Amino acid sequence: MEPIPLPSHIHYELLLQLLERQTMFTVGYKGKQREQVQQLIITLRKALSQQKQLESECERLKLPIEYRWSLNSVEAPPMVEPVKLPQEPKL
Repeated sequence: MEPIPLPSHIHYELLLQLLERQTMFTVGYKGKQREQVQQLIITLRKALSQQKQLESECERLKLPIEYRWSLNSVEAPPMVEPVKLPQEPKL
């Protein structure tokens, strides 16, 4: 079986550091923007946690994992249709 491609953990760390150190600092105490940044941080932490759960399950099942640093490779896999998330109603 081919290794399961997963993002390298550094991708999450980079985004989290950017949001926590720079974005949060820039928005300061502006209510709505600060809350949105906090939600982004929470979402990224959940995504990393879910990926780690997937990795544990793959390890338990002895499925190989390959951490990817980019989409560039010699032979790129076929594109998968993106998942469309429901949009929040506009106020």
